[in-house]
Amino acid sequence: MQSSANPKNLGARIGFLAILHTWGQNLMDHPHIHCVVPGGGLSPDGSRWISCPKGFFVSVKILSKLFRGKFLDYWKNAFQDHRLRFFGNSRDLEKPKEFQKLLDQAYSKPWVVYAKPPFAGPKQVLRYLGNYTHRVAISNHRILDVQDGVVRFRYKDYRDGNTRKTMSLSAPEFMRRFLLHVIPKRFVRIRCYGFLSNRNKKELLARCRELLGEPAEMENTLEEEPDVGEAGIAELMLCPKCGEGHMIVVMIIEPEPGFHSAFKLDSS
Repeated sequence: MQSSANPKNLGARIGFLAILHTWGQNLMDHPHIHCVVPGGGLSPDGSRWISCPKGFFVSVKILSKLFRGKFLDYWKNAFQDHRLRFFGNSRDLEKPKEFQKLLDQAYSKPWVVYAKPPFAGPKQVLRYLGNYTHRVAISNHRILDVQDGVVRFRYKDYRDGNTRKTMSLSAPEFMRRFLLHVIPKRFVRIRCYGFLSNRNKKELLARCRELLGEPAEMENTLEEEPDVGEAGIAELMLCPKCGEGHMIVVMIIEPEPGFHSAFKLDSS
């Protein structure tokens, strides 16, 4: 937003939404943020809509340097405030000199902010991201079987030309990877900014539509689909054996101190 407001770049107040994803296809850590940004914004006085130049939104070179500086500054502050924890092979980074070496290396490397227009249009992008807003790491249809303490599941190897492969993990390792992506309570995974933020959305979106000659209230032209959250829960409760019956709670196991409640499930 800071870069787009600069008159040398776009000179407009923009809005966007950001969705945090923390996983890759193999369930390992792969934290990244998907951002959906309208192709323009409001002039500073709100009198006109400013469209982005043809071919790009804001220079990726400018965005890359800005993102690197902001990210590493927050990272440095977190270290100074003792909010970072280091384990295993990274334990030496607790030492200020070692952490500074890592910072210097990160500053010396070129960073890339990747921006591109949607291939199939904005509706398809929002629908794609909507599939992941209420799901964590993996859906049941990718799990092939669970036998003898081993979980087999399908994944896509992006480094090998998006080849579909099968991975086998021990049950404890599978659970460890899955639980890496369970976000803390009250953590917000989806955030909106600028004229899409909750504080400004009603008034500023109406102004954007007015300037663009669009209806005051946009019609929902997407096909009606079940709620993603409910669909995800329904899929989770399907019997893994027959794929038709549903799991039901038959017993609540009281948790040990420091652990959450566990449910014993059986199929109907």
